[in-house]
Amino acid sequence: MPCNLLLHCGSDFVSRAELGRVPTPSSTRTWQPIPHFQILQEVINALPRYDMRVVSEAHGLTHDGNRFFGLLEIANGSSHPDYSRVIGIRNSHDKRFPAGLVLGNQVLVCDNLSFSGEIKVARKHTPMIVHDLPHLIDDAVCRIHCGWTEQDRRIERYREHRMSDPAVHDLTIHALDRGVICGSQVPKVLQEYREPRHEAFRPRTLWSLFNTFTEVLKGNLGLLPGRTQRLHMLCDAHAGLN
Repeated sequence: MPCNLLLHCGSDFVSRAELGRVPTPSSTRTWQPIPHFQILQEVINALPRYDMRVVSEAHGLTHDGNRFFGLLEIANGSSHPDYSRVIGIRNSHDKRFPAGLVLGNQVLVCDNLSFSGEIKVARKHTPMIVHDLPHLIDDAVCRIHCGWTEQDRRIERYREHRMSDPAVHDLTIHALDRGVICGSQVPKVLQEYREPRHEAFRPRTLWSLFNTFTEVLKGNLGLLPGRTQRLHMLCDAHAGLN
C-alpha cells in the first residue's frame, strides 16, 4: 500500500517481505530473540479485534539487520486534518533494547513524530517471550484503542495554552535538564520557535513549541520514543494536565 510515513534517518526502509527474510540469531539458555516480522504480525493481527486497521506503514532496519523500528498509521473511525495516529514497534537482535510498542502521533504538515508513554509494551527477550508476547500485545492494543481519546484531549489543551517568551525559555531549559534535547540543540529549538518553517506553527502556543522540539528531534529513531515521552511529561505539567 502507499506509504505516507517517513522514518527520517538512522535506518534503511524495508518492505514486510524483506523484513520477513531477516535472519534471527540462535537463542541461548537465558536469551530468546524473536523475528522482527513476528512482532509486527502480532500487532497487525490484534488490530481488527478493536476495530482498527493499517492505512499506511513504514519499516526500517539498521544496516546489520539487528534493530527494527516500524510505524503503522492507524484508522479507527475518526480522523484529524493535521495529525494521524501511529503505533511504533521496535525489536532488537543485539540485546540493545526489549521488544515493544508505543502509542504515537505524526503531524502531517511536517511529518514530525512523537510518542506518548501511557500505552507501551516492553518485553525482554527471555525464554518465555514467545508465550507472553501475544497476550501483552493484545492488551496494549486494547488500551491504545481507548488511549487515543486522551491523546486528542492533550493536543487540544496544547493548542489552547498560550506561551510567553520567558515560559518558552524556561521549558526549553527544563527539556535540556530532562534529557529531551542536548545542549547543542537549545539554539535550534529557540530559532525554530521564533521563525517556524511551517505556517501552521506560527501561533504562540504550547502546540507550536511542542512541534518545534519534534522538528529538532528528527533523527535517531532509537532515542525518539524516550525523548518525546519525556517531552510530553514536561508539556503536560506546563499545561496543567498532570
